[in-house]
Amino acid sequence: MNPDGPAPVTIRDLARYAGVSTGTISRALKNEPGLTETTRQRVLEAARELGYDLSKLRRKRIRRLAFMLHRQHDTAASSPFYSSVLHGAEEACRQQGIVLSFLAVGPADGIQEQLRMHAPDAIVCAGFFEPELLAALRASGKPIVLIDMKLRGYSSVNPDNHMGGQLATRHLIRLGRARIAMISGPLSHYSVRERNRGYRQALFDAGRLADPRLDLSLADGADLETGAVEAMQALLALPQPPDAVFCYNDAAALVAMRCCLAAGLSIPQDIAIVGFDDIPGAVLGHRPLTTLRIDKMELGALGVDLLLSGERQAPLEQVAPVELVVRASTQLEELKPRTKNKHA
Repeated sequence: MNPDGPAPVTIRDLARYAGVSTGTISRALKNEPGLTETTRQRVLEAARELGYDLSKLRRKRIRRLAFMLHRQHDTAASSPFYSSVLHGAEEACRQQGIVLSFLAVGPADGIQEQLRMHAPDAIVCAGFFEPELLAALRASGKPIVLIDMKLRGYSSVNPDNHMGGQLATRHLIRLGRARIAMISGPLSHYSVRERNRGYRQALFDAGRLADPRLDLSLADGADLETGAVEAMQALLALPQPPDAVFCYNDAAALVAMRCCLAAGLSIPQDIAIVGFDDIPGAVLGHRPLTTLRIDKMELGALGVDLLLSGERQAPLEQVAPVELVVRASTQLEELKPRTKNKHA
C-alpha cells in the first residue's frame, strides 16, 4: 500500500482510459480547437471519473505566430488595408517577444506542410477564408483568431461594418441625396455583407424604399478594377442614375470616381461618393474621398491580444469602432465671400 495515498492521475492515464492520444487529451482539457464536441466531452468525463487535477494543465506560451492572408487579398487593391493590419500584429508580437511569420495561402496550397515548415504556436487569419480552409487549419489544434471575418466557433476581431454602412448612408441622406446606390464586393465576405446590411438599414430607417437596381455587387470572377467599372457604368446607364454612391471599400470608390469623371460628371455636385477603410490613397485622388476610418493597426494588435488572453470557454468577439471622415467627394466646398468692388 502506498502510505502517501494513490498516485496522481496523469494525461497518459486519461488517454488509456478514454482510448485517445495524449495530444487529444491535452487539447480537450485546454479547450483548444481541432476536436469534435463528442471527443471533448468524452475526455472531460474521463477526467471527472478518474479525478484528474485540471489545475496542472497550463496553456502553452505562444512564441511563434503565423499571420495568414488569403491569396485573393494579396493584391495591390487589398494591400493598403491588410498591410496595415499586418504591421499592427507585428508590433504587438514584438512587444511580447513573439516571432511572426507571414503566409499568403489558398485552398490549393498544402496547408499542413506550410504549418510544419513554420511551426507556429497560434494562427491569425486575416480577411475571407473558405470554411473548408479554416477547418483544415483548425485540425492542426493551434489556437486561431480571425481578423476582418466572423464565423461561428472562432474568436474574431472586426470593425463595426454594420454601423459604418449606416453612417455612410445617413451622411448621404442628410446631404439631400435622393437616389443612393451601393457597390458591394462579394457578399460571401462577412465585412462586405455587413456594410451592405448597414446601407439598407439606414434607407429603411429613413423611410425609403430600396431600389434593387441601385444595389449592385461586383460580377462573379471580376477583379476589383473591372468589376467596379462595370457596376458604376451600369448605374450611370439607368434611366434615373444615382446622385450618390456608397462603395464597400476605398479602392472601389476611387475606381467609381474615375468612371464618373470620365463620363463628364462633377463630384460632388452631380454625384457624391463614399468609401470605406480610409487607405492612404483616399486623399490623393481628384477629390479627397469621404470614407469610414478604421484603425487597421489596432485590428492586428487586437487579434494578437485575443490569442494571448488565456483560457476561454467560448469564442470571443471584438468589434472596433469606425469613424466617418467627411472630405470633398461628398462635401461641397464653401463658397468664398466675394470681395466688394470699391469702385462699384
